[in-house]
Amino acid sequence: MMTIDSPKDKLAKPQPLAKLADMRPATLDKIEKAVRKVFAGFDPSEVTMAQIAKSANVSLQTLYKYFGDKQTLFNTIMDIVLGRLAARIMDHLQGIDSVKDRLRKTLWVCFDFVDTHPDAVMVLSSVSVSRIRSIAIYENKELIGAFLDVLEDGQKRGVLNDSVPLYILFDVFMGFISRLGFMHIMRQSHTPINKDFDALFVILWRAISKPEIERLQ
Repeated sequence: MMTIDSPKDKLAKPQPLAKLADMRPATLDKIEKAVRKVFAGFDPSEVTMAQIAKSANVSLQTLYKYFGDKQTLFNTIMDIVLGRLAARIMDHLQGIDSVKDRLRKTLWVCFDFVDTHPDAVMVLSSVSVSRIRSIAIYENKELIGAFLDVLEDGQKRGVLNDSVPLYILFDVFMGFISRLGFMHIMRQSHTPINKDFDALFVILWRAISKPEIERLQ
């Protein structure tokens, strides 16, 4: 026998989200900018879907239609932002064999991201450890694998410090980028962080290169 859902049952059933690919690119761009702006300026727990909709100049219905809730909206948008960064890094690493040059290029692209997306950096700095893994790009094996391949290759070639595990080099590398990028924005510097790129890379290189290699350079 066919049953008829009561109004209450219908409200309880989650509605399938509309495909993000069906959204107009201009609308998605406005939503992305709004998410970066609003989350960078307020405590994440206090941000509302209504604030984001108002900042993006889109209807609240549109946000719920495509994202469903605030956390999904945040995760999806930040994945898009970091996905572009990942693609750019991968593209810049093509055709470069030198370990030092590959690390140099990766650092430059990441610092350029700091200069061009300061709001995104501030947003990411506010994400708790328990939630940061919800952003898909942090589980992107291709991106993380690219970083680790460079570092592992450097250890095998005897160029990078091999007295510590590979993950330590990775943490030093990523920590260097995160801390410097965040503090550069917090200090409200009027000059790009990449203005001092050469000096900054020397510091990083000395931190992770094999000691005897550094003495020869």
